[in-house]
Amino acid sequence: MSKLQVIVGSTRPTRAADHVVPWVVDRAERHDAFEVEVLDLRDWPLPIFQEHLGTLGNFVDPPYSEPIVKQWNNKIAEADAYLIITPEYNHSIPGVLKNAIDSVFVSFAFRNKAAAFVGYSGGIAAGTRAVEHLASIAIEVELHPVKQSVLIPKVENAFNDNHDPIDPETETALEIVLDDLAWWSSALAKARSEGQLGPGVFRAREAAAARAPAAVIDDL
Repeated sequence: MSKLQVIVGSTRPTRAADHVVPWVVDRAERHDAFEVEVLDLRDWPLPIFQEHLGTLGNFVDPPYSEPIVKQWNNKIAEADAYLIITPEYNHSIPGVLKNAIDSVFVSFAFRNKAAAFVGYSGGIAAGTRAVEHLASIAIEVELHPVKQSVLIPKVENAFNDNHDPIDPETETALEIVLDDLAWWSSALAKARSEGQLGPGVFRAREAAAARAPAAVIDDL
């Protein structure tokens, strides 16, 4: 069984995520491929990104700038897959979500794991642009985003009193996403267990050092 972390990417007091999260978590828990954990960024008041070589100290077990950053990296490392729920703010994702992703630093805890996205908005755009941006960010941290997403327009009116989506296509979209996540998380877990290449940034440093042993490379 894969460990799936559902990351709630909005912390606003009046967030519409609270319409979406109960449904997503319920369906994920019903799926027999996953052990589900919810990571609500309201519960993770991470500092605005402040990590650098001085806060890391030891690359194997970095102390980071604050204990909560270390806890966050360790928590993210526990999962096999991620389902990220995001609103759309100004054609992108909330800053708090970007900061949470950026704070997974040097641990490479997202690396070679599957991710999928649920986007929503108050209008007809349905979080499409936020999800497109989030996919690019995910690739940069070496997540493997699945192709399919869940996109919810006019979110305030998208669910009934039982937290079920009014549009049946929304339900179908999440079913597909969960099945894809299950397949990819299993495949990538097997691949990781058989051995992984080192992170590209470290391999580049090693290659540069081999070419010029006396050079100091300090830009991570």
